[in-house]
Amino acid sequence: VVDRSLTAVHGNIIVAALNQEFTVKELCLKPIRQLLPHNKAYSPILLKEQDEFEVFGVVVSVVRKLSR
Repeated sequence: VVDRSLTAVHGNIIVAALNQEFTVKELCLKPIRQLLPHNKAYSPILLKEQDEFEVFGVVVSVVRKLSR
């Protein structure tokens, strides 16, 4: 569940558009601005000044029901 009314802060899990692609990552603002994956198969993404970056919303809960 994503809440678009919240302001993202350091440590939040967010849905973001980065260079026109959506991603779900942890927002890290200290000591450098980056997006941190929770999957070890992926590397952190450093946020550069030239990047098109927009926070879509803050993840506030996860629904785990899978139906077929």
